[in-house]
Amino acid sequence: MNRNIWKSLTLGTSSKWFLMSVLVGVVAGCGAIAFQVAGQLVVRYVLIEYSGFSPGEGHGERAMFSAPDTLFSFPMLLLVLTAGGLVSGVIVYTFAPEAEGHGTDGAIDAFHNRRGNIPVRVAIVKTVASAITLGTAGSGGREGPIAQIGASFGSLIGRRLKLSARDRRILLATGMGAGVGAIFRAPLAGAIFAGEILYREADLESDVIVPAAIASIISYSVYGMFLPADLCFAHIFGGLSEYSTHSLAELLPYTILAFVLSLVAILYINVFYGIHNLFAKLPGPRHIRPALGALLTGLVAGALYYYFGRDRDVLAVLSTGYGTLQKGLEAPDQVGLQVLLVVALFKILTTSLTIGSGGSGGVFGPSMVIGGCTGVAVGKSCCYFWPQLIQNPGAFGVVGMAGFFAGCAHAPISTIIMVSEMTGSYRLLLPTMWVSTLCFLLCQRVSLYRKQVSSRLESPAHRGDFLVDVLEGITVSDVYRTDRRYERVPEGMKLAEIVQLLSRNHQHYFPVVSADGRMVGIFSDDDVRRYIFDETIWQLADASDIMVTKFLSVTPNEDLNSALQKFTRLNIDELPVLDSADSGKLLGMLRRKETIGAYNRRVLEKKQEVARHAD
Repeated sequence: MNRNIWKSLTLGTSSKWFLMSVLVGVVAGCGAIAFQVAGQLVVRYVLIEYSGFSPGEGHGERAMFSAPDTLFSFPMLLLVLTAGGLVSGVIVYTFAPEAEGHGTDGAIDAFHNRRGNIPVRVAIVKTVASAITLGTAGSGGREGPIAQIGASFGSLIGRRLKLSARDRRILLATGMGAGVGAIFRAPLAGAIFAGEILYREADLESDVIVPAAIASIISYSVYGMFLPADLCFAHIFGGLSEYSTHSLAELLPYTILAFVLSLVAILYINVFYGIHNLFAKLPGPRHIRPALGALLTGLVAGALYYYFGRDRDVLAVLSTGYGTLQKGLEAPDQVGLQVLLVVALFKILTTSLTIGSGGSGGVFGPSMVIGGCTGVAVGKSCCYFWPQLIQNPGAFGVVGMAGFFAGCAHAPISTIIMVSEMTGSYRLLLPTMWVSTLCFLLCQRVSLYRKQVSSRLESPAHRGDFLVDVLEGITVSDVYRTDRRYERVPEGMKLAEIVQLLSRNHQHYFPVVSADGRMVGIFSDDDVRRYIFDETIWQLADASDIMVTKFLSVTPNEDLNSALQKFTRLNIDELPVLDSADSGKLLGMLRRKETIGAYNRRVLEKKQEVARHAD
């Protein structure tokens, strides 16, 4: 009898996941502590020391180091902000260029497209650079670096133990959820976040929920031991537990809130990636772009600060902005409607300048400020028209925080839970669910995380779940020949010279390069034959007139499944192979017959493997 009881309690394979999840949770919790300490050190000994600016925090946060009474100087704040952007940019682009921007997208990309692999150096660089960016008043959030710390360690465990790609992905997502659960003190939300944030549609990576839940509990506990006893179970945005819904009629103004939040979310995403694309086109070294973004962020904050008569509340457009948000949630009458709207809208701009320029930080934190301030502003406006219906506009801020990020990130379930855990206000669950669901539906065409895929069916991580992936593990670099020479045509080469080139060359596709050697287009010999009998334009037209500028290409680390899809999409025989880090650098050409040859060899290997097992 006792033996049977013992056997029923034996975990078997589950013990492996339990132990690995605990280990990931411990590291994620320690990573959250290290990041918090690093950020506060920069705030105390750089930001406050030299500028006198102390970013406000929520009630559940704390300043670890006592700060002296230093006179606030905005010119010095601008200098510190710009210097922080410069140092962050140099660190990122020198040691780990892939750590730029917001880290959660990098973890999502690694899950879907990199077989669950994230280099540990990315997490280290992300932690240091983000601590500098946020510590010097850059506008960003904490979840990006923390998610990447946990995700990279989960990936490291998977590699060290030589686990399968599926198991590495699960550990990666587990670490991501554990990091988020620790830094926001929301373990349940962290577990759901890990499974939900990967997809744009209403899909969930169910395999990661249990490991992520274990890791989130452990990481939250580790991080909680670092906090004072009175803050261990405190909510980041405290003093809001009395908010509740008093009438179902309140769902009408909450519906208005959902539409406003959706419009602001669409604006946020378009501005963010619009500015990101502008900075990507800037000439010169990438190292200085975050400094330029930080300088522009400071100038925007300075203009608002002096325009509003040195009102510190508008400086919520810098750093996390949690202080002004806490004030708006707890005492909305103390923050003017104009200030709330300005903070909400200009926080979009400053976050886009800070992170979109290549600065390091997350986008969840700013989303809380934008959504919360928008919600309080809508609540105050609706209170003017329905004074008997709306009890407290601050409740709209709590709901706005959840609804806004649910629309931006397509993660309504985890966001509802996370905001409830951060505020301790579960009594607003009905309007929060209503607004978050509406925002999720209204923002289906846009997403703050561009590496999300629609569903598991579209994810390369689950390709083997729906069909036999014959080409699994084979990349373009394994197939295309690097020793084959290709004739590259200068952009200004005349058509007459191109005709002569065709007569002495058996090449079928010709990459077109600019003066600095970057690929700008491609044409085939069929494209030239249209002009071969019209000698009048031979000296007038050049390569830029006949080339195709929007062309398909592959990278060396891209799998052959993706390459085959591109071959069949346009029925072409060759694809340019471009450098993963520099999209304009041509490395060679991948031929269709080489890809099919690799496919045939792999099919033969599979057949031989099956035959061996049958024997």
